[in-house]
Parts: sequence; C-alpha cells; structure tokens
Amino acid sequence: MAKMSKVKSYLSLIKFSHTIFAMPFALIGFCLGFFYFINEAEPNFSREGFSKFEGLSGSGFRIDISFYVVKFILVILCMVFARSAAMAFNRYLDRSFDAKNPRTAIREIPAGILKASNVLLFTIISCLLFIACTFFINRICFFLSPVALLVVLGYSYTKRFTPLCHLILGLGLSLAPIGAYLGVTGRFDLLPILFSFTVLFWVSGFDIIYALQDEEFDKTNKLYSIPVWLGKAKALRVSELLHVFSAVCVLIAGWRGNFGWLYWIGAVIFIGMLIYQHSIVKPNDLKRVNIAFMTANGIASVVFAIFVIADFFLNN
Repeated sequence: MAKMSKVKSYLSLIKFSHTIFAMPFALIGFCLGFFYFINEAEPNFSREGFSKFEGLSGSGFRIDISFYVVKFILVILCMVFARSAAMAFNRYLDRSFDAKNPRTAIREIPAGILKASNVLLFTIISCLLFIACTFFINRICFFLSPVALLVVLGYSYTKRFTPLCHLILGLGLSLAPIGAYLGVTGRFDLLPILFSFTVLFWVSGFDIIYALQDEEFDKTNKLYSIPVWLGKAKALRVSELLHVFSAVCVLIAGWRGNFGWLYWIGAVIFIGMLIYQHSIVKPNDLKRVNIAFMTANGIASVVFAIFVIADFFLNN
C-alpha cells in the first residue's frame, strides 16, 4: 500500500492527467511519419521477415510491422520521460514559491509528501531514460535530445526573468508532433512543423489563461507573466490572438496535407473549443478557469487527434 501511495504521489507530482495536451499531437506526428513511409519510402524496398501490407494502389509491398511497434513504444516513452522530467523539475525549482501560494501549497514538496532531493533524483533519472530511448530511435533524435531537454527544463527558469514564459512552455510541448515524426522518418517536413506551431500557439494561449489566477501572487513575488505585465484584460486579448494563430495553423495544415472530411470535423471541434474557453473566462470572473484549462483543452486535443488519425487511415 505504501508503494502504491508513493506511485500516486509521483503521478500527481507530474500531473500525469495533463498528458492529454501533448500526447495526442505526438500520435498525429507518429501517424504522419508512418504514412509517409507507406506512401513514399516503403514501396521502394523490401526485406526478409516483413509483414505483407496492401498499399494505396492495392498492390502488395512489405513493411516491418515490428519496426513500427517498437518505434511507437519508444516515442511514447520519450513523451512520458521528457514530460515527467519537465514537471518534476518545475516542482523542485518552484518549491519555495509553491509553499507561499495558497493555491499550490498542497503540492507534494511543500506539503511534505515528497522530499525535494527525491524529486530532483526523479528528474535526473527521467532525463537519462529519455536520452536512452532517443538513442534506440535514431541518430538525429539522439543528437537533438539535449536540445529538447534544454527547452522543457529551461521553461522552469523563465518566470524569473521574462513574461514570455508562456511561449517557452508552448515551445516545449510543440516538440511532440515534430519529435514523433522525426522518430519515424529521421527528417523534418512542413506538415508536422505546422502541427508543432499549432501546439505552440495553443498551449501558450491557454497557459496565459491559467496564469490569470496567480497575477497578484506573481506581482508580490516578482515573478513574470503576461497577466502581470499587461493586466488580466489585455492578457486575455493576447491569449485570443495566440489561439487565432493556432486555428490558422490547423487550417493551413489541413489544406497543405490534403486531408479529408474527418480532419475538417476535428478542426471545427478544436477551434470551437478555443472559442468556448474564451467565452467562459472574463477578467473579472475566473471561476471557470479550470474548466477552460483542463476540460476544454483536453477535449480539443483528444477529439482533434481522433479525427485526424481516423482521416489518415480512411484516406491511406
């Protein structure tokens, strides 16, 4: 029971439920890479032990299903370890601020549930496991792994010196679709980059909404954020603008990728959730911030990914 309680504490520490924000876009990136190989690369070669697969034209060619299963598992593990490292390091670094803030004083370190030294060790182990997984994916992912860690860990410092910290958080999560695509293909392409920009603007926008709750605390403790810099009303306008950029990236990706009707249903739902969260959060009424943050954005990412991936399989 004690061990299960400790596991639950670490899952709570890293907010495992928040994986629903970036993970669906990682799956989109993986599927993009998978279908790139099916449609462009795999028909050009075959090896012994490949499982037979019928291509777009109906003619048989062979793909290594086990290869993609292993890649998929490694990509998922990279997502889990990178995010675990980022969240744990954030909790470790911000532990003194969390202890002062009534909203965050119940978190695991200030509440005495987990020791700060153990959380730091957890961060280091997660980083090493992330790098190890990239080593088994491909060379480019392995070489870029320190850059990815620099971004996702570096975010935790940014509230100390720039109100643009929300964009750094968005940048960290935006690595999910392009990272998963690189894991499969070993190359950069425009379409996964468009999905990364979608995540960048989307996450940055909703993080500004979330930061509205701590405007006064951040001012008092000399921490930086868009709400502290511009005030609640103007911060919401910036969030709206970022979400417009995110919606535009979704539309451009749909056009550039020549997607079918399922994609466009998903796009409508995604953009609808962006509009919805701005309709329920006002500068003088923050009671529904958590609904906007967790519910609306969780629905946006998961439902969008389901429709996009379904469109992949329907059209490929």
